[in-house]
Amino acid sequence: MKLTLLAAFFSASAFAADPIRVLVWDEQQPTQKTAYGGKFLGETIGAHLEKLPGISVNPVNPASPEQGLDAATLDATDVVIWWGHQKHRDVKDEFAERVVQRVQDGRLGLVALHSAHWAKPFVRLMQERAKADALAQIPAAERTDALIEFANAAPIGRLVKADTELTPFLEKMDVGKWRLTLPQCVFPAWRADGAPSHMTTLLPEHPLAAGLPRMWDVKQTEMYTEPFHVPSPDAVVFEEKWDKGEHFRSGCVWRVGKGRVIFSAPATKHIPCISRPNRCASWRMPCAGSRCRRKSSAPKKIARAVSSAYPLSHEQTCPRPCHRFIGKSRPRRRRGTAAPRPHRARL
Repeated sequence: MKLTLLAAFFSASAFAADPIRVLVWDEQQPTQKTAYGGKFLGETIGAHLEKLPGISVNPVNPASPEQGLDAATLDATDVVIWWGHQKHRDVKDEFAERVVQRVQDGRLGLVALHSAHWAKPFVRLMQERAKADALAQIPAAERTDALIEFANAAPIGRLVKADTELTPFLEKMDVGKWRLTLPQCVFPAWRADGAPSHMTTLLPEHPLAAGLPRMWDVKQTEMYTEPFHVPSPDAVVFEEKWDKGEHFRSGCVWRVGKGRVIFSAPATKHIPCISRPNRCASWRMPCAGSRCRRKSSAPKKIARAVSSAYPLSHEQTCPRPCHRFIGKSRPRRRRGTAAPRPHRARL
């Protein structure tokens, strides 16, 4: 499949007077240049997007003024595509919060690529989504006076095991008192051997999958495996599998506040997987969907399509036992003569 899929899609959204303004935030590790023909990963993404009608690209990196996240720049941006790996903690909290607030206000969209699962804006937005889901889990009669304690507020850099309690989850500690363990935003294992993966488009009618086949391969990539410690997505558009048996939700969509967050897994620094045609094609809707606040019939149609509910349960995409408690109370367990564990709900 050719990269012209991108151009074909964006021709439908080129009726608006203003371009879709994309900020590509890239950590710019030197290793990237060995995989992407002497260019940084962010430069490769930007080069593909710049070829499309109706898109303007602004590449930034940690060395840019205010790390590329100054207020004026973000106010002139519709969607941020973010790639980071080793320098997550180096991003200043105040700059990350600028992204978070604008997404929640519906002024910005965020696309987190690969190891950006620990990018500060992505982590913070997953925390905000977990808080909203937790509040919805509390009985309506108790919400006004509920006291919620938050645990695991700083997950970056902390790994999990396959049997680690799946986060986020909510516990009722006492009458009117709850504890929310926030998402770890990571997974138990990965493998950077460049083995091929097999992608399934789970929601072919979803705008994010427009023009993509039902099944396709990524010739070289890095393996991530479930369970992914994040709130239940509103939509899981792609599932990725490997020959050794691992699988991962490689295209997840959440609404956080009034904005949208997307996580896309294949985009590693040392394997040129993002330059594969189908991976490039799958980026087009996050950009086009950011036009929801533009005044034009075409953007409104795109916004309605993106905002539509494409429900897919976690059980359908990740049939592991640990995923069967989504939106339900976990079974109570007793250990010897100890009291039963607090009520828990997977979010």
